[in-house]
Amino acid sequence: SYQIFQNEQFVAIYVEMIHDVRIIPIDGRPKLDDSIRQWNGDSRGYWDGDTLIVETRNFNRFTQSFGVYGTAENKLLTERFTRTGPYTVEYEFTVEDPATFKDRITVMIPMSKVDGQLYEYACHEGNYGMINILRGERMTEQREAENSQ
Repeated sequence: SYQIFQNEQFVAIYVEMIHDVRIIPIDGRPKLDDSIRQWNGDSRGYWDGDTLIVETRNFNRFTQSFGVYGTAENKLLTERFTRTGPYTVEYEFTVEDPATFKDRITVMIPMSKVDGQLYEYACHEGNYGMINILRGERMTEQREAENSQ
C-alpha cells in the first residue's frame, strides 16, 4: 500500500512494505550533479495536467536496473501517477537503461484506495513467526501439565 502526500514544494510517497518514504521535489529545482549517486536515485517531479510525473536518475552502481538485471547507473525511471477516479490512480512506470536492455520497459498498475490505516509491514497477518511463538507456548503448557501429574 502507498500513501501520497503533497505540499507546494514536495510530494512524499510512503510505502507500507519496508516503511520507506520518498521525498520528491516538485518546485523546479535542478537535479543533483551526476557525480552524486544514491541507492534510490535522485527524483524530480512535475505536473502535466492531472498527471504527476517523477523522473529518477543518479542511481548508484549497486542498485539493480530491473529486478535482478543490470546496474542502474545509467537508468532513467519515469513514473506517472494519474488519478482516474475518486478512489483510483493509474500508476505507470518506464525503465530506460540502454546498458542493460535494448528497449524500454513500461508497466501500468491500477491502484485502488483502501479504507483504514497503514500498519508497519512486519505487524500484519503475514508474520509467520507467530506460528512458532504459539507452538512454543503450547509445548510449554503441555510439559507443565505432564509434570504436574
